[in-house]
Parts: sequence; C-alpha cells; structure tokens
Amino acid sequence: MSSAHTKTLPDQARYTRTAIALHWLLALLLIGLAGSGVYMANLPFSPAKLKLINWHKWVGICVLALSALRLLWRLTHRPPALPPAVLEAMPGWQRVAHHGVHALMYLLFFAVPLAGWAYSSAAGFPIVLFGVLPLPDWLGADKALAAGIKPLHALLAMALMALVALHVAGALKHQLIDRDGLLSRMK
Repeated sequence: MSSAHTKTLPDQARYTRTAIALHWLLALLLIGLAGSGVYMANLPFSPAKLKLINWHKWVGICVLALSALRLLWRLTHRPPALPPAVLEAMPGWQRVAHHGVHALMYLLFFAVPLAGWAYSSAAGFPIVLFGVLPLPDWLGADKALAAGIKPLHALLAMALMALVALHVAGALKHQLIDRDGLLSRMK
C-alpha cells in the first residue's frame, strides 16, 4: 500500500514527540520482556538463566519508571482528539474498546513490574538495578508468598500482551482497512 492511499493527519492531530518516543520505547521493551519471560520460564537453572533473569528485572524496572514518566506526561499533555472523520466512522463499541484497552494497558504497565518486584522480594532475590543499585525489597522473603505471586506476575504479563495485541490489531485495521491515517498520530 502506498502512502498516497492513506490519509495523513495535520500536526495538531499528532502526539508530541515525547509521547511518541515513550510509546515506541515502551513497545520495544515490552516485546523484549515478553520474549525473555517466555524463553527463560523453562530454562534449567544456570548462570545464563540468572543473567537473563537479572536483565528481565532491570528492564522491568525501566518499564515501571518509563510508565510513570509516560503517565505524568499524559496527565500534563492532553492527547490529540480523534479526528472527526475517524470518530464519525467508528462505532460506539470501538470507541469504548479504544478507551478501555488504553486504560487497562496503563494499569498493567504498573501492575506487571510491581508484581515481578514483589515476587523477586518474596523469593529472597533482591533487585540490584544494572548490578550496581540495590532496590529495596518491599516484601520479606516468604517462599509460599513467592509461589503465589509468580503465577500472578505471569498472568498479568499475559493479559498485557493480549491487550498489546488488540492495540496493534486496531492500529493495523485503521492503517490497512480504514486507511484513515490514524496511525500517523504516533509516527
């Protein structure tokens, strides 16, 4: 599909450069976290697995910090309104889904890494960010609690990935089927 067949939106209909950068950076980090989480889940215990677990924790903390920054940016910088033509063509259920998926993703941007941090604390394995900055454990070591939190972390992560897939599917629908230029708000 050439860009001549897809509408482009005026600059005021686009997100700010900071919002766009945070969006795509978090997208890349989340893909990396999901991939590493699935990959390391069934690895035998080894130094390589420990390195991957530490990397996963570090990136998770970065996602938590970037999510806080993104939420702060979002609260202080109103996002562009959906273009009138898009709103007119979008059924009410899609508008509800649009807002609901975004709200749930924001919630999970915090819940997933916080559950991971809680699991790490309860398992007795503190997070030392980048191998130099020890983060506080906010739960005492408790193997039974860790065993309960671990599947919660995985379930929340899977829910986030499902929502990300819905988000991507919606963006692709607007780009490839509707050709309404909505995706250009994040380019």
